[in-house]
Amino acid sequence: MSALARVVRAGVGRRRVQTIVVGLVVMIAVTSAVLGGSLMVASQGPFDRAFSQQQGAHLTAQFNAAAVTEAQLAATASAAGVAAAAGPFPNAQLNLTSATGNPIPPVNVVGRADAGGAVDRVVLVEGRWATAPGEIVLATGGRMQLPPKMVGRQWTVSDAPGSPAVTVVGVARSASRTADAWTTPAQLAAWAGPDGPRTYQMLYRFTTAGTAEQVQAGRTAVEATVPAAAFASAVSWLDVRREATGETLLLVPFLIAFGMLGVVMAVLIIGNVIAGAVSTATRRIGILKALGFTPAQVIRAYVGQALIPATVGAALGVVAGNLLTVPILAQTNQLYGTNDNGVALWVDAVVVGGALTIVAVTALAASARAGRLRSVDALAVGRTPRPGRGQWAARLTSRLPISRPVTLGLAHPFARPVRAVSIVAAIAFGAAAVTFAVGLGTSLNRVQEVEDIADVQVGAPHRMAPGEQPPPGPGKPQPFDDPAAIEKVIAAQAGTGGYMGVARSEVTAGGITGDLDAVAVTGPDSARYYRMVSGTWLTGPGQIVVSTPFLTAAGKRVGDSIVLTDSGVDTTVTIVGEAFNTDNDGMQVVTDIATLRTAEPELAPSMYYVSVESGTDVGAYAEALTTALEPVGAAADRLNHQPDGMIIIVNALTGLLSLMLMVVAGLGVLNTVVLETRERVHDLGVHKALGMTPRQTTAMVISSVVLTGLLGGAVGAAVGVLLQRTVITEMAGSVGFRLPDSVLDVYGSVDLLFFGLAGLVIAVVGALLPAGWAAKTRVAVALRTE
Repeated sequence: MSALARVVRAGVGRRRVQTIVVGLVVMIAVTSAVLGGSLMVASQGPFDRAFSQQQGAHLTAQFNAAAVTEAQLAATASAAGVAAAAGPFPNAQLNLTSATGNPIPPVNVVGRADAGGAVDRVVLVEGRWATAPGEIVLATGGRMQLPPKMVGRQWTVSDAPGSPAVTVVGVARSASRTADAWTTPAQLAAWAGPDGPRTYQMLYRFTTAGTAEQVQAGRTAVEATVPAAAFASAVSWLDVRREATGETLLLVPFLIAFGMLGVVMAVLIIGNVIAGAVSTATRRIGILKALGFTPAQVIRAYVGQALIPATVGAALGVVAGNLLTVPILAQTNQLYGTNDNGVALWVDAVVVGGALTIVAVTALAASARAGRLRSVDALAVGRTPRPGRGQWAARLTSRLPISRPVTLGLAHPFARPVRAVSIVAAIAFGAAAVTFAVGLGTSLNRVQEVEDIADVQVGAPHRMAPGEQPPPGPGKPQPFDDPAAIEKVIAAQAGTGGYMGVARSEVTAGGITGDLDAVAVTGPDSARYYRMVSGTWLTGPGQIVVSTPFLTAAGKRVGDSIVLTDSGVDTTVTIVGEAFNTDNDGMQVVTDIATLRTAEPELAPSMYYVSVESGTDVGAYAEALTTALEPVGAAADRLNHQPDGMIIIVNALTGLLSLMLMVVAGLGVLNTVVLETRERVHDLGVHKALGMTPRQTTAMVISSVVLTGLLGGAVGAAVGVLLQRTVITEMAGSVGFRLPDSVLDVYGSVDLLFFGLAGLVIAVVGALLPAGWAAKTRVAVALRTE
């Protein structure tokens, strides 16, 4: 073994704490970088990736069964521009009733023998596909809000003769959102009655479908191959894509932000620890040079000492990162409908290569600086500070009414200001990252929690009359015949906290191309469902509330007027407020019903959202309200506020990242305090010879990091708050939105105090081990050490 190899092995074995710290820091950094990099990859075009993986339908078409045969529909697969087709599938809209007797909103059921095929390969999330009579598979991720553990539940088909029972055997996801549920074709025919399903569904993929014009061209070609009265309606994949991406509008930049944070964290902590480890070995470098080692050999020796534990840590970090990424990707798969099974190998390779490169470059730079020193200068570095350095701090702290060991510890950072600054930086980075991560997660939670305000939904169950043609697709909710009677029942029901009625229409606005979704609200609770960015909520007719993208597209500001056109009638309205509303990509107009009734006199709410008073049993309330609403033709259904997939991901990432950052910051303090304690071992011997007890020694070492911990925590908390506000604002701005203050201002005074004191906790925990080592050191051993 060469002399250089012996130096490397001896250095790794002799400085065990430093070796372990470097290995752990690199492991945690690689773990966070693998997790962050994987999430960044997973967040790139999630809908497009899911659509491609499932061979999604570019066009979902509905045909009247009375006007076309199955053979004619199958022949449409050869229409110009059609690359693949699936169907015809029988299609019917059914009314189901839950086991508790509550009606389910009309469900678009498709008869399909299996989940595969050339188009729209449905992915089973839970359970299996329907193969026997009385079985159904429900769709998740679309219009229906499904509670957990649906498999095994039994409902009844209230439309079918005899109201037969149906068992949920599976939950599946269609990227194209072609149905609310699936069953076998034979079972759907039995439920639909003697005449059978009155519509057929066909799914098409076109050779080119990147624009609305290309999709329309494909639709026109398909229509030309069937009788004129056969084509009922169609849904473009571009409309589905817009709706799906709107639901995860902020999650993608959020995941990118978390991923970038993980990667940046990896770079900073590796560089900080490696540079500190090499710089504290400057005196040993001087000894090696005095023994005849050249600067190049010294550099290679310390780069090798850094790379050995770093390589082990990187290998463990890749394994840990992959293990942690799998459950997170499972959540993103459910949220997006993708089927990514693990970390891409290139992510592992890039992260490991990058981490080891950072270690090598950092160690090279630090050791090269020390290697250029003269031997006598290098030997002088690292000894006890020169007499007089920091004495003013010692004299000042000695006046404090506390024990002398504690005052000595408080004054110690001023004896080595550069090293104290490095500890402050390590703690500040940890505190800032934790503050930022928690704040970012809280902001996104607040963006989503507005959806959980309503507890009960009131709708009008649709019952098809004999011979009535069911609307294709999910269908538009039917307006109530007597909204005033329904509102009277809701207001009189015991436990009602508030309610909002919703009517929907389409309008155009001056300066904006295309139709806009208009939501007309009524009721005393409407303001609670929207978070205001600026301006005020609606106070009367002739007013609208819009989102930032609307204002940008129209070139308007709050307080300006704009002309809305509804059914050919122009109405001048005033923009009184800007709300954070991501529906329809923010291109939605919110107003009151009186404003739209100028053009649509018969406009009425089609849905009510009700919030109950605190302490009210929501299930019992919904059942009682349904009974009360039966005479006026409405029914209530409890809304299932299960944890959103996005919130689960956010909370998991926040907790995981915060834990890792606190561990890294603590390891940085541990590494520095261990090195300092070893360098001051002679001073410790003198103190102990003069009567300092082990407990006092421990107090002195711990108190030496109190000031740095407090300062690092304070600085870190302030920087974390600034980062949170900057990043969350930029995240929203990247998709064209401004955020309300309630989403930005997530920290209270108690929270900030906690994050500031977290720096002190990190410092104290990091100093406990070296404090214990110093307390156990014998006086004779300490005095012999220099």
